[in-house]
Amino acid sequence: MLELLAPAGSMDALRAAVQSGANAVYLGSGPFNARQNAKNFSLDELPDAVRYCHVRGVQVHLTLNTLVTDRELEQAAQTITAAVRAGVDAFIVQDLGLVSLLRQMAPEVPIHASTQMSVHSLDGVLRAAAMGMSRVVLARELSREDIAFICRNSPIEIEVFVHGALCMCYSGQCYFSAVVGTRSGNRGQCAQPCRLPYGYGRYEDKYPLSLKDNCLLPRVKELAGLGVASVKIEGRMKRPEYVAVATRLYRAAIDGRTVSAEDMRDLRDVFSRQGFTQDYYLGGTGPDMFGIRQKERENRELMQKIRLGYENAEAALVPVRFYAVVNARQNAMLAVEDDLGNLCKTEGPVPQAALSRPLTQEALADRLAKTGGTPYHCIETKSVVEPGLTLSAAAINAMRREVLTHLTALRGRRPERELNSFSPAKIYPGPARPPRWTVGILGQEQLTPKLLALKPARLYVPLSMFKEDTGWISRIPPQTELAAVLPRVIRDGETETVLEALDRARALGVRLALCGNLGHISLARSRGFAVCGDFGLNLFNSRAMNVARGLGLESATVSFELTLPRIRDLSKPLPTELLAYGRLPLMLTENCLIKNRTGRCACQNGPMKLVDRKGEEFRVVPDQDSCRSVIYNGKKLYLLDRLPELRNLGLWALRVQFTTEPPTEVDAVASALRAGAAFDPGTCTRGLYYRGVE
Repeated sequence: MLELLAPAGSMDALRAAVQSGANAVYLGSGPFNARQNAKNFSLDELPDAVRYCHVRGVQVHLTLNTLVTDRELEQAAQTITAAVRAGVDAFIVQDLGLVSLLRQMAPEVPIHASTQMSVHSLDGVLRAAAMGMSRVVLARELSREDIAFICRNSPIEIEVFVHGALCMCYSGQCYFSAVVGTRSGNRGQCAQPCRLPYGYGRYEDKYPLSLKDNCLLPRVKELAGLGVASVKIEGRMKRPEYVAVATRLYRAAIDGRTVSAEDMRDLRDVFSRQGFTQDYYLGGTGPDMFGIRQKERENRELMQKIRLGYENAEAALVPVRFYAVVNARQNAMLAVEDDLGNLCKTEGPVPQAALSRPLTQEALADRLAKTGGTPYHCIETKSVVEPGLTLSAAAINAMRREVLTHLTALRGRRPERELNSFSPAKIYPGPARPPRWTVGILGQEQLTPKLLALKPARLYVPLSMFKEDTGWISRIPPQTELAAVLPRVIRDGETETVLEALDRARALGVRLALCGNLGHISLARSRGFAVCGDFGLNLFNSRAMNVARGLGLESATVSFELTLPRIRDLSKPLPTELLAYGRLPLMLTENCLIKNRTGRCACQNGPMKLVDRKGEEFRVVPDQDSCRSVIYNGKKLYLLDRLPELRNLGLWALRVQFTTEPPTEVDAVASALRAGAAFDPGTCTRGLYYRGVE
């Protein structure tokens, strides 16, 4: 059966979800969830929330889907301990370090890979399964064909977002809010810069990053047919009325009711951004997907009706069977059994001889079926009633109430599961010697003689460059390792093209591949490449670094959302790299911003600029040969004047990453590497290495 998973940002929203037909809810508790601005649940409130759900046959998935620092891991362990004791049914996780911690502390509780893990291919699902996860929440950008292929071949459950806000960026790969304002989306503090106006080349009152909400209401039966295990409604920041309407309508659609025009109107009335979109699911992109939230007059009558629906009624969600025995000269006996096999029994008074209307099986069944005001509904009554006896309605009602009270207590009982104490990560110190230099480029024109004269330890080159004239390879110094950078997104339908490119690179002597996604590791290894980990893996704590080592990576790039002191204290079980210069990537988008503007593929014309209301510029560049866009910060990260400080961090290498720089600017940076040129606050930034993120 297809699970309907609804958001619960508060206790009111939780009640709305449960009473409207959710099979499961997802909620946050404590500081380690991706919706810090929702009301969420305290650790003291969590047991009551879980009990409320479990009594009504609804599971609770706890979101631990943020990146966690080393200093926060022990607090995260306290949250895990409280959640296991409260009886949560699954954890939704982004951080690889938290995956490791959960497997150590709570091995019996399922782990679901959050959409923040950016899993978008079967290889990513298989990697998550190998790491002990039982479900993957797929990237929202995937099409029906992508989802179907993954479901047919996945050894674990697949969950798909069907309704609610769409992030412009692939989840887990958005650093926009963090870099421009320290509020990290990977830490649950996103300030939603995608919902602000931007212009192309100059500021305009346009919204090229604000997507309409997703709505797959007419598609839920189709998703079930594809093999999807769970469909998820977004909205922990939304009010309970939204949760109630969306849950009720998706429940009805799953149960087979045809979606009506009135249903769609109700969805729009509770929340929309100029309508809805299904384009990603249908395999499309384009300007029709975009819209903004407009202030509209609230439909108060609808809102009041919705509130009454979940506040003042107890939906009969749990099927039960009653078993009764009414015999002379012995106490009446009653038992109730639920859908989980729980059985509760009680005894009533001794029945009396009937003076006028003896009790019948039918009359007893009618009385026992009156379960209003409880979560239960009677689907069957089996009884033995000796003729000629009577039992008062009050006695029958009391017995029914007593067994249902016992059943409620039994269903709300916390399960006993293995729970281990927190164990700190093993710390591997980094090398004491000064870090080496690595260089990344986007085009061969950036391979200037002055840059190559630096003889970097490693040169990162886009995989797409091996399709072009490869005469540039002969100019690479022999002591420089050459690494092919894989595209940041490789859908299953694109795998063959990437494998062909890897074969070309290997034939040219390349043996290293740089991967920023879990799903790409096996892809590169299948062609004989050793794999280096890029920033997209979001390695944020020592446990995550140790997981990277367990994955067999040759090296790892730490998250650029960490501060330098945290990087210094990080475990370095494998050669560790830091981005020290270059435009920081803020977003990776499935929608091609260049095509959305021009209506045609015009990537060959060079980078495009987005300009915000403050005049800040953001460069837009294609991700290798794809029609996906990478939005880069206008100011360049610059730490080249801080080399003495960087030498004490235990790093293997510092990376200089070129994006839009012409050869003359590449040469200027090469000179700065030798001379340590001064920091220019007008064109450069320190990134987040000193100010950190919220």
